[in-house]
Amino acid sequence: MVNFVSPGVYVIEKDISDYTPAINPTVVGIVGFASKGPINKATLITNQERLVKTFGRPSEALAGQGIEGLLEILETANQTYFVRAADPATSNDACAVMALGGGPVVGVSANEYGITNSLYLTVQVTDNNGIDQFVVPKQFSIPAGTVMANGAPATNQLEAMKVAFGGNLDADDIGVYFVSGDADANPDVLGAFIVGNYAGAGAKITVKSFADATFTEGALGTLVPLNASGQASAADGDDVYEYLVSGDISSIEQGGYSFESGSATDGDGLGYLVESLYPGQGYNLSTLPDGTILGNSITVSPLGFQNFVVNVNDLGITEESFKASLVASGAYIEDVINTGGTDLASEFIKGNLIQRNALFSDVALPFYQRQVSALGATTSIKGSGGAITTPMGSPSPDLTDGICCRFVKLVEGTDGLVGGANGDGNNDTDAEAAALIGGNYPSRTGMQALNEELVPITLAAVPGITAQAVQNNLITLAETTGNFLAVLGTPIGIGDPADALDYANGQSPYRTSPFNSSYACLYYPAVKIFQPYLGTDIFMDPGVFAIRQMGYTDTVADLWFAPAGFVRGRLTKPFDTEVEINQGDRDSLYSGGNIINPICNFPQQGITIFGQRTTQRSPTALDRINVRRLMVYIKRVITASTQRFIFEPNDKITQERIQTLLIPLFEDIKRRRGITEFKVICDETVNTPVRVDRNELWCKVLIKPTKAAEVLVFELNVTSQVTNISG
Repeated sequence: MVNFVSPGVYVIEKDISDYTPAINPTVVGIVGFASKGPINKATLITNQERLVKTFGRPSEALAGQGIEGLLEILETANQTYFVRAADPATSNDACAVMALGGGPVVGVSANEYGITNSLYLTVQVTDNNGIDQFVVPKQFSIPAGTVMANGAPATNQLEAMKVAFGGNLDADDIGVYFVSGDADANPDVLGAFIVGNYAGAGAKITVKSFADATFTEGALGTLVPLNASGQASAADGDDVYEYLVSGDISSIEQGGYSFESGSATDGDGLGYLVESLYPGQGYNLSTLPDGTILGNSITVSPLGFQNFVVNVNDLGITEESFKASLVASGAYIEDVINTGGTDLASEFIKGNLIQRNALFSDVALPFYQRQVSALGATTSIKGSGGAITTPMGSPSPDLTDGICCRFVKLVEGTDGLVGGANGDGNNDTDAEAAALIGGNYPSRTGMQALNEELVPITLAAVPGITAQAVQNNLITLAETTGNFLAVLGTPIGIGDPADALDYANGQSPYRTSPFNSSYACLYYPAVKIFQPYLGTDIFMDPGVFAIRQMGYTDTVADLWFAPAGFVRGRLTKPFDTEVEINQGDRDSLYSGGNIINPICNFPQQGITIFGQRTTQRSPTALDRINVRRLMVYIKRVITASTQRFIFEPNDKITQERIQTLLIPLFEDIKRRRGITEFKVICDETVNTPVRVDRNELWCKVLIKPTKAAEVLVFELNVTSQVTNISG
């Protein structure tokens, strides 16, 4: 406490407005397999659309019923977490290799144009599909006499060329790169590269020169096609700028370059490997019979020079668009998309430059490098064991071990991702179980990912998976954390009620140990529904609809009400049960120490959950689901509301604050019929000197949970006429 030593008015604020926070009682954790989406991460899902977008559609090819189950649960619960499990040995990223190429280029020498000579050109650009991009070829003019020879002809000519080309430039189809001097002894030699902005062998550019502004055939030409080495065809072509030639009419049709094929040793075969961000068949591009497009594709669209746009399409719709380059600093594909790291720019893909051999086996090549030069769009990429060709404007490199190409970019086109695999074990039940169970080192995987403070689940299931190891580990996790109820179903196709009892009691080929835990519950039999994504009727794990009705119960009543019976246990979506259950079956499944909650198809009332037992065998209050869920809820609320008292003085004031905080909580639960009586004790009777010396503060809470009326007995007494009933 601050000591006030001088006169004045002082205001001190103290917050003693403690209250217990509201906690969502229906937070569901589902573990299962999927065809796309993040792996081994508890991902928040709040609606069906988000589930399908993130983890893909349900599929009969997937092990279990994780996606199908969560689709049903999301109809009554709006806060769920899905953990996608995956076996590394049977999971693959989907991929596509985008072809690299160079744009078609024609060199134009200045040759005193604008001073003593005129330059009249037309340009037509053709894309990879053979389509001309201009209805009328573009025209460029630099008449003689428009540039004055004033002692700096190079500068004046260069500016004149820039004005001429820039004034008629369509940046989506033509690029012009200006040069002002060569690398040797001709600093006044001027010129330009006219570049078609489509890369690849199918692209071309056609440039013609004319005698005058009428653009009539028959003029002298000064156009030079560049070869694959980026050199002019002049005899002294060691210098890329020494391409001055003369001759008759010049009409050059120059093609682009493509590097789709080749061996892994000659430097050809460059490509850009685009992979799905996560493994799975859901990224593979496919089309359903009704025309629905599934999966992902990548569309490359050209921009000026070596720039291009990468569009990422999901389900046939462009979801992402990235402007990229192979040479510009900060715009390289890895810069604007990602390579699968933590800072993900794309939700769907990652990418790396690779080399493809003749068999198209994609191998990442870390020794392929990139270099950003002062000349920007002139850097070349080449497979030569780590070297990079020198930028345009320097002497031509030795090309015996690789390919040099001008204006490198991805080739225009659309490629679908292929080759993704889900990682659900390929029918290997041991691999399935290992992926679903997961582990805690070096990071939490499988169902262990549910054990996070920021994943506040109260219910959990692995729908459609009834392997003993998987169910046992889920129950163990529930008991260890004390945070949720494991909801289980008997195997689909298990058989009649006697077979189900053998399963629950560990006397079945499917199971060798009995269930016995208040943190688990078991349902039988499977129910049949129509699955719209699959377009067919399927039997569903009964635990899915048990969770669904728990969510419904929490909506119309409270979590401590039994999620069973004709008021809150009636299933309106299923239209059949796998097995018909009569009164004798119900008696056997639910009594005599047995712990199966039956789902019955009553003739008039319909399909109804008719039990709410946990799998605990001992006859205590915790052998009922409503009580176990009440206790999970109370523990969560107490934990969330009393953490602030850690490190507070262990004295009567703190103890009274805790009592004052908790008593209204239990009074509210009592008023809402969750408990019939309670008592909160937090004083010296429980905080003994020994406990205080151990830095422990104890609070004892006595609770009488409200029991559900599961058996209604009406005693009918028939009397004689002389009996006085009213008196």
